[in-house]
Order: sequence, then structure tokens, then C-alpha cells
Amino acid sequence: MSKPSNPSPVPGRVGRAAGRTRIHRTSWRGPVRLAATALLVAAATVGCTDSDPAERGATARAAAQPAASVTGPLCSALPSGSDPGNPASLAGEPGDVALQWIPVLTRFEAAVRAAGLSAELRDPNGVTILAPTDDAFAKKFSEDNLDDLMIKRKDELRTLVRAHLVAGSHSLADLVTKGRVSTLDGTSVTITRADPMARIGDHTETVCADYQVTGGRIHIINGVLGNLPTTADANGDPAH
Repeated sequence: MSKPSNPSPVPGRVGRAAGRTRIHRTSWRGPVRLAATALLVAAATVGCTDSDPAERGATARAAAQPAASVTGPLCSALPSGSDPGNPASLAGEPGDVALQWIPVLTRFEAAVRAAGLSAELRDPNGVTILAPTDDAFAKKFSEDNLDDLMIKRKDELRTLVRAHLVAGSHSLADLVTKGRVSTLDGTSVTITRADPMARIGDHTETVCADYQVTGGRIHIINGVLGNLPTTADANGDPAH
């Protein structure tokens, strides 16, 4: 806001003395100073209140976010630093959105959407996601089988996705300490230390753990959990 210009002096009484004209001006400096002070206060108030509420909320969330740190052999191949999808950038995102930014989880993310379970990844009480990589899906299912699950066998697909969800937000260390957890499909799985990672069940391990998301965690794993049969060929190729 531009600073107001000083008003012209206000003439007062005009009289003559000793042969010259004297102009008695009324006092105007005090009121102008008061007006200028009021304008500055108003401008400061506008500056504080006119900012976008969403922007203020985003700033507050960013300040409240804990430092994001992931561990595991696959982490070095995933977005880091200032890359889109880096761990710090996902710390304020809900789980279903964060999955979209992790490039090795496209099939699991598609399964979540096809199953209509995005809301379960936003549980206000928190959820831990054990997310299989695309390679894990390729070793488990043929392309035809996976397409059939995504399009026609939605009940089985929902069970499959829930086999990878654990209620509450648990770091990898928490899971190892517990030793056994129940997934949302009702299956109990053992979790043991496999330095520096963890083994889930008998054949699956975490490969990049402790992505922090809103209300939860994502741990990337190298196998598909649940009871569905393997339909990929013996070499792990996603055969038709």
C-alpha cells in the first residue's frame, strides 16, 4: 500500500504585524502521524489475514512432519533428494496417494484402486502397508490371472489387498518387536529380523522400509502375501 501524501497546510488566522503578513497555521502533524500509524497497523493486519488458509495449513503440516528416512537395499533405486516421490515429500500424503509416487508399486497401487480400498489406506487410526513390488506381482501372477482379478474377481482382490494391510502405524522396528501381526484379511503373519531388514512369513522380506505417510507407514516387500495360488510360470515370467 502506498504511503499517503502529506496534506497541504491548513491556513488559520491571517494578521499583519510590523508591516508583514503572518500566517498562523493550525497544528496538522499530530493527526497525520496518527493516521499513518493506523494505516500501517491495518496493512500489517491485512498481510496476516489475507494469506490462503490452505497455504497456511500446508506450512503448518510441513513444520509438523518428522524427518523422513527409509532403509533397505532397494531404496537407492527409488526417488530421493528433491526428486518427485522422495520420502520427505510423501510424509504429508495419505497412503493411497503416496503409492502413486513410488515407481515400483504400480501393480499394487492399481489393485488398491480396482478393489475400491483407497479409503482403508486413509484410516484415521492409521494403517501400515506391506506393499509388494511389481516384480513380486510378476512372479506371483500371470498377466491373464491378474487382469481377471482386477476386473472380475473383486472379492478375491479385496482379500488380497487386505492381506497387505495392518491396523495402526508401525515402523519396521515395531513390527519386529511385535513378532507377529494380523493383517486386515484376518491372517496372522510372523515377522522376524533379517538384518538390516525383516522377514515376513517364510519367503518375503522388506526391501525398502519406513516410508512415512499421513497416519501410517509403507514398507516395500519382495513377495505377495495371502493365500491365492501362484499362476506365473516356473521361471517367474508373467505368462499368459
